[in-house]
Amino acid sequence: MKTKLLLLTLATGLLAGQLFAQDAKKTAAPKQPKAAAPASTDKPKPAMTELEAKFKATMTKAVMAGRWCSVTDGQLGPDKDDKYTIVGVTKLGGSDWAIHARIQYGRQDVTVPIPVKVRWAGDTPVIVVEGFAIPGGGTYSARVLIYEGTYAGTWSGGDHGGLLNGVITKQKE
Repeated sequence: MKTKLLLLTLATGLLAGQLFAQDAKKTAAPKQPKAAAPASTDKPKPAMTELEAKFKATMTKAVMAGRWCSVTDGQLGPDKDDKYTIVGVTKLGGSDWAIHARIQYGRQDVTVPIPVKVRWAGDTPVIVVEGFAIPGGGTYSARVLIYEGTYAGTWSGGDHGGLLNGVITKQKE
């Protein structure tokens, strides 16, 4: 019933607007020249090379520190601290990039190139990890948005997954 009433109201409003417009045309004064439109306050869209350079600068010698939590049966698990050290990024071509991440685990301390795609939501980079296998650790996929010194995303690894977020700072020398 509400839907029919809403549609009837919209149709009546449109019809009244059309009738008013036709009536106004009959009695309208002669047209005056249009004034110049005000200058647009929209910023020009940055070129892709500028966006990619900014992404590269943000992700070179960077530390992504924040929290992650699991999502199980639609419920958020407890937050846990998270930290990623990024040595740098390299564009391989098209949307393919490599993120050179420092991995410290036990006595191991290695830098590993992680293949990713970078997609763009307007001027905002979204890192796409698809089926990245970690030896002895499973296969993971993720979507991580980078924006003004922060990151937020979601990840999955087979039968489990979760959310992550945090800040991006420059690595201390």
